[in-house]
This record gives sequence, C-alpha cells and structure tokens, in this order.
Amino acid sequence: MIELHTVSKIFNQGLPNECRALREVSVRLERGGITVFKGPSGSGKTTLLALVGCLARPTSGRITLNGRLLSNLPERFLTDIRRHTFGFVFQQFNLIRGLTVLDNVMLPAYPLGRSHPELKSAACELLERFGLGGKALNRVEWLSGGEAQRVALARALINDPAVVIADEPTANLDSALSREVLALLGDLATQGRTVLISSHDPLIIEATLVNRVIELHDGQILGAALAVA
Repeated sequence: MIELHTVSKIFNQGLPNECRALREVSVRLERGGITVFKGPSGSGKTTLLALVGCLARPTSGRITLNGRLLSNLPERFLTDIRRHTFGFVFQQFNLIRGLTVLDNVMLPAYPLGRSHPELKSAACELLERFGLGGKALNRVEWLSGGEAQRVALARALINDPAVVIADEPTANLDSALSREVLALLGDLATQGRTVLISSHDPLIIEATLVNRVIELHDGQILGAALAVA
C-alpha cells in the first residue's frame, strides 16, 4: 500500500518562475488493481506518479510504501526501492535509439547482478509474451508506435515489479492500439500487480478494467471514485 500524506511539490521554489505542481495531496493507493489519475495537462498527474515511483522527492509531506517512510531516505536506498518495486512506462517510451529491442528490455536489470543468460532468457520470454519475439534483434527506431509501447511494457516488467506506473500510455497511439495496451495493463493487474496510470484519454478513464479514478486539477485532488463496471 502506498500513502501520500499532505504532499506538496514546488519547482523552482523561491524564484520568479516558481511552480506549485502539487498542493497538500493526501491519498491511499491500495495494493492491486488499476488506478487512473485523470486531469488536464498541468494538473499534477505526472508529478504525482514521479513522487510515488521515487523518481522525485516531495517539497513537503510524507510518502510511505507498506508503512515504510520513503520521502527522507538517502538516494541510494531510493534507487534500490525503485529498481525492485516499480516498473515505468513513460509517455515518450524513452527507449534508447541505436540499441536493439532485446538490449532495451534488459537494460534496467543489469545493476541487479543477474547473470547474462538468465537475464536474456527473461527478456526473450517477455518479448514473446507481447508478440515481439521476432523483433528482438531489431533496433528500436525501426518499430511502430504500438511495438515501441509493448517494448516499453516489457522493459517495465524485467525486474518483476509489484507496481507498474504508466504515464499517458496511450497518448501516441490510435484507438485500436490504445485498447491493446489497456488490455495488457489489465493483464498485469489480474496477475496481482498494482497499476497506476495517468491519462486524460476517455478510453482509459471509462474502461471497465479500471478500479478507481482519481481526478486532479491545479495540483489538488478533486475527487476519487470506484469505477462502475
């Protein structure tokens, strides 16, 4: 379970271009299922997910993971938690051009000390699962948008994370590919993972697979509700 206690995030604090991205947000994210954070651009969705995933620190407030305080941990401990607990699917995919599909999927796991044969086997298994086994040795810049998104999902799962964080996962996809990605995220939730999504896509927000929708506006939570099946 992840809890945010009156969390605020201010960028460029004290400067003329100061930006209050989150304002005293408190929310409890139970284990399992799909939670969607919705809201317009600039509402704080991406910032909130970055804080939850230990990619950034709050300016004030507390964040806990299964009762353990995260917000004040040294960076080396946050890095360890990030690698073992979270898998990330970024809006722009963030795949590394010039590397193969297989190398991109394997990359996050190298610091964990797994043997190369074991790691390669796990990556190939994920690529097969997402229908990309035949693309393993292709460079990522040769992929279509849907293929790149599936590679990003495979990369997010290489360390077997309990929590998958997806920032606007359908922003660059058409409706058919968006449904495909949503189905893949639904499969992850069915396996017992916690899936956290930021989106303003009605296809995501209104999906029956979604368990909870939390709305943000100007860095504050407006409401949270269980999705209606």
